[in-house]
Amino acid sequence: MLSSTPQAILLVDGYNVIGAWHCLKQTRDRLGLEEARRELADFLIDYSAYQNFETHIVFDSQYQDTPGSRERVTGNLTICYTDYRQTADSYIEKTCALYRKDVRKFEQRLIVATSDRAQQLTVTGYGAEWMSAHQLLLEVELAAQRVRRKQQPTRKGRSPKRLISTLDPEAQQQLAQMRMGITRLDSKRGDNESKDQGNGKFPKP
Repeated sequence: MLSSTPQAILLVDGYNVIGAWHCLKQTRDRLGLEEARRELADFLIDYSAYQNFETHIVFDSQYQDTPGSRERVTGNLTICYTDYRQTADSYIEKTCALYRKDVRKFEQRLIVATSDRAQQLTVTGYGAEWMSAHQLLLEVELAAQRVRRKQQPTRKGRSPKRLISTLDPEAQQQLAQMRMGITRLDSKRGDNESKDQGNGKFPKP
């Protein structure tokens, strides 16, 4: 059972990720930014629930003369639009700076997903973790594959949309290596737990 407290807060630089994911770039070019934003949110809903992350997708609204806004999509996912003249970078940096003084930092990780290298240096300087947009893509697909394996197929025919079909061969190979590595790690952990239980010890939660 998942803890009531999210394991981490994930800040996603929305437009940076849309520009980095091939499938979302195609959606943006064919159907516009609104549809690309919706599709990104759809991908992150299940991922956030699976990981028990509190995810915030941040979109620039710096060129719109409107106040910032927040849209709660699910219990795990919120979409944030910045204030007029505020960039997603500055919003994320401010959040990281405030979180550095927040008591939640002792219970939760803070992760920023972006491929902006300058942003990487800034957020890690505040003590946050960083992952590239490409790494986020791999993790989202890996989580989706694990969920699909656990679920019983409800009907034959059309399969759900899979991010892996949009990956280049190198990225698909990296995903396969991640999946194999995690499987080996889970297997070793299971063996160690069995030995500990046999010795009257129990694994830490």
